[in-house]
Amino acid sequence: MNNVSSSAARKPHKRKSSVFLNLLVHCAAILTVAVLVVIVGYILVMGVPNLRPELFSVEYNSENVSMLPSLVNTLLAVLLTLVIAVPLGVMAAIFLVEYTTRGNKFVKVVRVTAETLAGIPSIVYGLFGMLFFVTFLKWGLSLLSGCLTLAIMVLPTIMRTTEEALRAVPDSYREGSFGLGAGRLRTVLSVVLPPAMPGILGGIILSIGRIVGESAALIFTAGTVAAIPMGVFDSARTMSVHMYVLSCEGLHIDATYATAVVLLIIVVLINALASFAAKRITKA
Repeated sequence: MNNVSSSAARKPHKRKSSVFLNLLVHCAAILTVAVLVVIVGYILVMGVPNLRPELFSVEYNSENVSMLPSLVNTLLAVLLTLVIAVPLGVMAAIFLVEYTTRGNKFVKVVRVTAETLAGIPSIVYGLFGMLFFVTFLKWGLSLLSGCLTLAIMVLPTIMRTTEEALRAVPDSYREGSFGLGAGRLRTVLSVVLPPAMPGILGGIILSIGRIVGESAALIFTAGTVAAIPMGVFDSARTMSVHMYVLSCEGLHIDATYATAVVLLIIVVLINALASFAAKRITKA
């Protein structure tokens, strides 16, 4: 009887805890969505009325403050950075997961180092890029210096997300492939990578968001020239740097909000395309 009464007394307490946790989770979700809606709504309200044809002129000048060169530079920076960082990050993760023994001390050191690098402020990367790429290698303020700096910044994110995606693939997939006589490389390329691709693309999406929104590191490495570069050693201004320069000048705040709207649209489109690609790869 005592056990029955004690269990009955616990049930109301558990129900109250469940209701409280459920309410807390819902409040957190509503607060998160509300903050996102307020930020996006504010950007759209302030920026959409200021979108003018002059902002998309081919050449930038102090009158039209065109964002088109910065838009092209942003896309170039994303492509060049991903070309450098994605192969390195994915191959490093494949080596750590597939070609090393579990519990390896070297792997633990690499993971701790990657997590540490992921938390370093971007201004530190900018100073490193300025000292090494701009000054030591004498590449100057250029698109290449900026993209290499960005590649170092996003490399830990790509590596860690790829590593987690590979580890999430069941070992039975690998064992079945080995049992059929496939080698290590063929198993990784044909059996392990396809189911891990959505997770890898998730890390790439996070990296794209950081590349597009980065300004501190690029000011020190890529410069602020508002023109489409003719080569990788020319200076380039991305959209985030363009917004920073316009806001500091204080003369074209309306153009700053308009640039923010275009930047928001670009990020949404890139994320949508990446998600679509992930679904197609998963179905295939």
